[in-house]
Amino acid sequence: MGMIIEASLFTRKIETELVKEVERLKSEGHNPSLSVIVLGNSPSTMVYFKNMSHKGVELGFYVELRKIDESVGEATVLELIKRLNDSADVDGILIGLPLPKEYDVEAVLHAISPDKDVDAFHPFNMGQLMIGKPRFVPATAKAIIALLENYGVRIQGTNAVVVGRSNIVGKPVASLLLQRDATVTVCHSKTVDLARYTRAADILVVSMGRPKAITAEYVKEGAVVIDVGINDVGGKIVGDVDFDGVRPKASLITPVPGGVGVLTTLMLFDNVLKAARLNTGKR
Repeated sequence: MGMIIEASLFTRKIETELVKEVERLKSEGHNPSLSVIVLGNSPSTMVYFKNMSHKGVELGFYVELRKIDESVGEATVLELIKRLNDSADVDGILIGLPLPKEYDVEAVLHAISPDKDVDAFHPFNMGQLMIGKPRFVPATAKAIIALLENYGVRIQGTNAVVVGRSNIVGKPVASLLLQRDATVTVCHSKTVDLARYTRAADILVVSMGRPKAITAEYVKEGAVVIDVGINDVGGKIVGDVDFDGVRPKASLITPVPGGVGVLTTLMLFDNVLKAARLNTGKR
């Protein structure tokens, strides 16, 4: 029976380190800050970002959450981003996704200064990650690596399979694993005979957006299984992995909820700290 990876076992340590660094910057006259822009009226989106903002405040950050009606138009949002880019009081800028369909997602995300792009969606930051010199790393990918490292999982020399090729999770985590000397295969919706690849994985990262799609037959005995999926099925949150079916074969497995998501917010605020150092010239 596979051991459950419990992120809560080391979140306190990470939180303590974040608080200590925030206090150090405050003692030097700078309060690390994040500006969050949420467009539209999705209640679930607002709940998520309110919770994230509350955690940031709890850690000592200054967090400004702006809820903006989508009817203001893209030009107004771009002008707001420009003002935030130019403000010395703003370290990080984050745009709530998904954006309303009438907005050009790339235009909005790429308008954020690379120095304040704490979600790491700007082409400059994505490029830095791909060449092995990351500055900002998408928070979910960063959380996955933190989980593996805190549980002492050997990455070097392993076969790692990532199911999903998004810019938020799949591509960044594949790059991070490659930089740690894993042999990485990236699978996706057009992969033929997916199980042929996943059964060879020593480390299997799943981010495909399909509830319980990865069953025991897809998993190698003794594999480390990281489930990034968040799916609402009949009011219950489940992952992309059939947890009960896969756990007996895995050596380590993340639960949903309670796994990767627990660390993602902390990794985001670690990026805000890096942005604050850039903003104040303290690299």
